[in-house]
Formats: sequence, C-alpha cells, structure tokens
Amino acid sequence: MNTGSSKHNVFNRKVTVIIVNWNGERFLERCLTALINQILKPHEIILLDNGSSDGSVKIARQFPKVQLMQLNQNTGFARGNNLAIEAASAESGWIALINPDAFAEPRWLEALLEEAESNPEFDVFGSRLINASDPTLLDGAGDAYHVSGLVWRMGHGSPVPTSVENSREVFSPCAAAALYRRSALHEVGGFDEDYFCYVEDVDLGFRLRLAGYRCLYVPQSVAHHVGSGTTGGQHSDFCMYHGHRNLVWTFIKDMPGILFWILLPIHLLLNFSTIVHFSIYGQGKVILKAKLDAVKGIPKMWRKRRQIQSGRNVSVINVWHILNKRLRPANKSKV
Repeated sequence: MNTGSSKHNVFNRKVTVIIVNWNGERFLERCLTALINQILKPHEIILLDNGSSDGSVKIARQFPKVQLMQLNQNTGFARGNNLAIEAASAESGWIALINPDAFAEPRWLEALLEEAESNPEFDVFGSRLINASDPTLLDGAGDAYHVSGLVWRMGHGSPVPTSVENSREVFSPCAAAALYRRSALHEVGGFDEDYFCYVEDVDLGFRLRLAGYRCLYVPQSVAHHVGSGTTGGQHSDFCMYHGHRNLVWTFIKDMPGILFWILLPIHLLLNFSTIVHFSIYGQGKVILKAKLDAVKGIPKMWRKRRQIQSGRNVSVINVWHILNKRLRPANKSKV
C-alpha cells in the first residue's frame, strides 16, 4: 500500500512531460510553446506522435528541446502514453501529461510540484482546466465517478471562481493536464491499452485509488483546454463508441467487493437509459455497437478485475466515501 513520503527520503523535482498527439497540427505549436515557457522547466518533454497525417511532426521538429517519438500508426492515447512513460528518463520521479489541445499557463507545472512537495500523502494531482474558447468558463476541476458508473469533469461549463480556491481531494484527474508519481503508475501498470482512448484516465485513477494512492485537485495549476480537439468533438461517433464501451469496462474491473453487486442495477439502468437517449437523437447504431462490444469484452475484463481486486489496498468504505452520490448525475459527462 502507498505510504506517501516514507518511500521518498528526498523529494524528486524532475518531471517528464508527455504529449500524445494525433493530427493535432492546429494546436501543437501553442501547446509546445507554453511548455517551453514554463517557470519550472521540465526535465524533459516527450511528444509521441501516433502516426499523424498532418503537419504535426514538422511542427514538433521546430522545438529542439522536445524529444520526438514517431509511430507509423495510431495506437491510441492509452498505449501512446505507456510507450512514452517507458521511454522517460530514469531520473524523473514524476510524469506530467498534457493534451496537444491544452495550453498550460506559465505556473502550471510549478504549482503541481509545489503541491506534491507539500502534500506527500498524495501521489496524483489534477489541474484546473479552463475552456480555451471562453476563459470565463471552467472546462473541468477534477473528475467525478458516480455510483452509476457515469463520469464527468466537475464544474464543466460553470464560471471560473473569482475567489481563491484551496486544493482539495477529488476522485481522479483529467489526463488532459495532470501529474503522477512515476512509481505509482508503474505499480498499477499504467493505462489499460484495451481502452484505446476515452475514460482511460478515470480507469487509471480508479486503479490508483484501489492501490492506496490519492488525487489532489490543484486550482493554481491552470491549462486552457479545447477538448476532443482531434477526435471530432465530444458527441462524435468515435468519442461516443469508445467512451460508452469503456464506461462498462471500468465499472466491471474497478468497482470493489459488495459495491459491485449493490450498484450493478443502477449501472444497468444507466446503460439502458443511454441507449434510449442516443437512439432518440439519431445515434442508436453507434451506442448499440458500443454496448455490444462492451459485453463481448466482459470475460477479459473480469479476468483483469480478479487481478485488480486481489491487489486492493483500501476498504470498500473508503471507495464508497469518494464516489459521487448525487440523485441526478451531472448533465455534462466525459462521454
């Protein structure tokens, strides 16, 4: 089980920043410029390009401080990050992730490291995400996991607070801009590559929590986020398919003990209602395929569940306390 700072006698301030990119040409120069201009300089910046067909690689090569990893096909956000994490310098004790359509303010990384050093009982840290097209609105303030299995970015679409906010514990960070202790990622095996993309960050956050690691939301660490900038938007068929398939897999793999069986009827109701909802709005074919493929994948996910739950280091009560229990889940889910 994670024991916080007792594992780390000297605080390691070296951070590898990773960007997994696929056809993000129109965002990439702004993203990389913002990283180069950080007050606290990253130990290294790795850009993994997932077989882009646009000018992404050409832009990346204009930044000599950026280490470029080129793949000849799109392996997905999950595998892309795992490959980059594996390639990160052995000196880095921390891994920071940022999307190509997220633009970090100068103190983004510094604020994350300051909170990590001040709060050794936490090993995962999430940034404040601001709507890139409207800086008066939040894009997210940490991720919530509802008892039904629905997930959402907290505060999405609400006004950016004008008063000073304190850091607070959240279920998990949105991987569009987040910091992870490298040893924690290694312990839980990184991202699940079967997910390809969408909800993979929540699944990772859930597994980290089951292993005894906690997440702190850091409102002083700010990035401006477009959101689904290279995948056709949140309601595209691509996003819907992967997101709604992966919601099922996350509940099956990660919901611990008796909570799985108690909350399963609510989860089934969620899935039925989403099928009805999206069918009414003309996306019935893709939502049905997502759920059918989710069901086909249950045997494999159940095998993963056995391994995950056998290594659980927190109580069912601990998980219950961090789950969101709103009678009406948020309207703005991550999928």
